[in-house]
Amino acid sequence: MHPSSGRHRVIIEQVRPEIEDGHFAAKRVVGEEFVVRADIFTDGHDQIQARLLFRPRGTGQAGQTDQADQADQANETDQWTLHPMRPLPNDLWEARVTPERTGEYEYALEAWVDHYGTLLHGMHRKLDAGQDISVDLLSVAALLRAIAARAREAGRPDLEDLLRKAGEALISTQAHPPAALAQLENPALLQAVHALPDQELITRYPRVLSLHVERKRALYSTWYELFPRSWSPEPGRHGTLRDVIRLLPEISRMGFDVLYFPPIHPIGRANRKGRNNAVAAKPDEPGSPWAIGAEEGGHTALHPELGSWDDFAELTAQARAHGLEIALDLAFQCAPDHPYVREHPDWFLWRPDGTVQYAENPPKKYQDVLPFHFETKDWEALWRELADVVRFWIDKGVLIFRVDNPHTKPFAFWHWLISTIRADHPDVIFLAEAFTRPKIMARLGKLGFSQSYTYFTWRNTKAELTEYMTELTRTELRDCFRPNFWPNTPDILPEYLQYGGRPAFMIRLILAATLSSSYGIYGPVFELCVAEALPGKEEYLDSEKFECRRWNWDQPGNLKELIARVNRIRRDHPALHRTDNLRFVPVTNDNIICYLKTTDDGADTLLIAVVLDPFQPQTGQLDLPLEELGLTEGRPFLLKDELSGERFIWQNRHPTLELNPHTLPARILTLKRTMKREHDFDYFL
Repeated sequence: MHPSSGRHRVIIEQVRPEIEDGHFAAKRVVGEEFVVRADIFTDGHDQIQARLLFRPRGTGQAGQTDQADQADQANETDQWTLHPMRPLPNDLWEARVTPERTGEYEYALEAWVDHYGTLLHGMHRKLDAGQDISVDLLSVAALLRAIAARAREAGRPDLEDLLRKAGEALISTQAHPPAALAQLENPALLQAVHALPDQELITRYPRVLSLHVERKRALYSTWYELFPRSWSPEPGRHGTLRDVIRLLPEISRMGFDVLYFPPIHPIGRANRKGRNNAVAAKPDEPGSPWAIGAEEGGHTALHPELGSWDDFAELTAQARAHGLEIALDLAFQCAPDHPYVREHPDWFLWRPDGTVQYAENPPKKYQDVLPFHFETKDWEALWRELADVVRFWIDKGVLIFRVDNPHTKPFAFWHWLISTIRADHPDVIFLAEAFTRPKIMARLGKLGFSQSYTYFTWRNTKAELTEYMTELTRTELRDCFRPNFWPNTPDILPEYLQYGGRPAFMIRLILAATLSSSYGIYGPVFELCVAEALPGKEEYLDSEKFECRRWNWDQPGNLKELIARVNRIRRDHPALHRTDNLRFVPVTNDNIICYLKTTDDGADTLLIAVVLDPFQPQTGQLDLPLEELGLTEGRPFLLKDELSGERFIWQNRHPTLELNPHTLPARILTLKRTMKREHDFDYFL
């Protein structure tokens, strides 16, 4: 098989990130550095040059290409911003770019044999060996004339003049080769040469790849979930949206920036579930909010007992005033008496006995919930309607959606919906609530979900946490799957929390908040350390999913102050605003996990140690990477614990740390590379 052009000598392979051969976009947020790497090499010993091409989508035509198309693509170079790639060891090259606006971007890679650089490199080696380079200088002069001609054709008289004069200057400096070489290595001249490669010799990577850039909250967010109906100050009264307004100052004080509600729509009466998921509800029982729709309306209606649209507008305005965004549950399912069932029967699956198929996950049955039948012949109308539901809430000021069970709807639907919505509303954030098989969770991330629920809820040992965090931060997942860690949800009360007592809640809070840049808690049961479960299950007893509860937020033993302190540390330390900047530190005790989080510039570094045993104090010896931290073995250094305010003096790479789960189960130690030296101490404060 012949290549499209035998003159293309450079190979570009193993581009990263590249999600499934370019079928899906990598993810970044505004202001987050985007690093592109590839293996790039050629035959023989010639030097090469490579560059990253980057542009907003819409400037050109994305898609797969082949070498035959490269001449046409060359004419589009002015539509891209060009970023020189730098060589790393073992033929690895990289470029870095920082997108400053949300939206869709494209990137491509080009490389070519650098004949100019090859000549310079060879002349240096010849001079070192005492050999003559006069002919080589003539070759360079001829090459400069050819490049000057390309500058003239490109309409760059400034570069043409620079290149022409450099070639002419060689004539007068040939008698002194070192001086000639110094002139040829002038940075401005090198930049001009590399900006004007011979287009016929350029290898273009055969795919144009995609990058999706979101606002910063898609990467760093702190979620608080509550059921508005449980917050009435009056016994026996259904809570309202205005009741939630009085909670906003405290939720904000605790350091949350996203306030998430389960569905706030009318709740179906047909097959309504009762307390603790009883099949039949009593007349006064409110039902599950996820059984959406009744005669009062469906997905674009408010539950009448929660309040009016004016109340919702006031709530969103007050939330913004307290630094909070409202996130809503997007549950694409219906109660049996939802208006859709009557108006669009084809959107549901009907059984031979004339009844509609309700949701099942055997042996579980959800008689109060009907799934949409996405294989309906009327699927296009269904898709459009569901997209209009999202647009409706966007018009009401909602830009964050927690999507319920997205893995039970078609992948093609989500890809279309997310792309369609973001085309007009690039600031919308979608969180995938999918506790399912790994490949399905990864697929949802690739389809465009901004964040994803994870297996963190069940990862408790050091080995489990280390393996899982390595998967999330050191594999392809890091470019397409943003984790959001939840220690508990209304559906899940893990065994660790059931049996570990108050220390277990503190441990899981600190792990979630420091391992992941996004995390959330289902409150107030979390800060009140509620751990009563249905026998033999990871489900809450007397779950709020099926009844209105009353909570004493200030009861003794609550975790509100610890939560506020942890979230304040998160806010103040940029090292905690990312997930992939994680490095584990060895500890001799497997009941203690230790890790470093640091910014790229090293200006903010945290050393975090957490005890995993909620019952007994534990002691372990650390193995610190002193050299990477700018420390010297044997020289004392000071650290500050951001949680307790305590300060420590350590002086070697193997300090001993004791953690007591009943008092404070973790240390979040401040480390900074910038230091001052006084009295033989290194200060990291």
